[in-house]
Amino acid sequence: MTMISPERLAKIFVEVADTLVDDFDLIEFLQTLTYRAASLVGAGAVGLLLADERGKLEFMAGSDEDVSLVELFQLQTDEGPCLEAVRTGRPVVNVDLGAAAGRWPRFAPRAAAAGFHSVHAFPLRLRSQVIGALNVFGTSLGGNLTDADVPVIQALTDVAAIALLQERAIRQGEVLSEQLQGALNSRVVIEQAKGVVAQSMGLTVDEAFVVIRGYARRHSRKLTDVAHAMVTDPQALARLKDS
Repeated sequence: MTMISPERLAKIFVEVADTLVDDFDLIEFLQTLTYRAASLVGAGAVGLLLADERGKLEFMAGSDEDVSLVELFQLQTDEGPCLEAVRTGRPVVNVDLGAAAGRWPRFAPRAAAAGFHSVHAFPLRLRSQVIGALNVFGTSLGGNLTDADVPVIQALTDVAAIALLQERAIRQGEVLSEQLQGALNSRVVIEQAKGVVAQSMGLTVDEAFVVIRGYARRHSRKLTDVAHAMVTDPQALARLKDS
């Protein structure tokens, strides 16, 4: 784990646990979770999958565009560490992607080709209920998680799972699967907005997302609302460029 103070670690856990706010934004919450997990262990990238109302895993958040593509490939091929973690309810730790073709014959070579050397996956779980998984990728040789890293990241995902389940139980009795489906729909709009902004401003997709997210934060707006405006309102795109 990268050196981090107990105070900073405590702040991250409080941030992940705090979903009981009026303007709770699920996509922003999941995106923040990937960033915080990456910072805790110095990961090259982190991705997150959640189950929809049918129990099918869907990509929901990633710390960069490269991991997004790898996560989508994992879902398309129906093999990989996140799927394994969800099915077993147990973490997958310190897998060398260069030697994992026997375990995941399609996923491992694709992830290695994207520049990742190691992979780990942690189930988002509350007792026997598993609602998704967090994928942690390493980009350096020998960049394995330590015995101290593993329980911290698993605890972070457990806290996130509890927070998500708690938030959904309180919000007007809505069930978890319905809100996850709504979040998935929001994710589609965000991906569209990233493409629109990237093309309009001559940016990479990752840079476009940073611009959209920064604009939402500066103006105290939900990320999904800003993304929808970028897709549907040319004037909103102009305001973004001028900000």
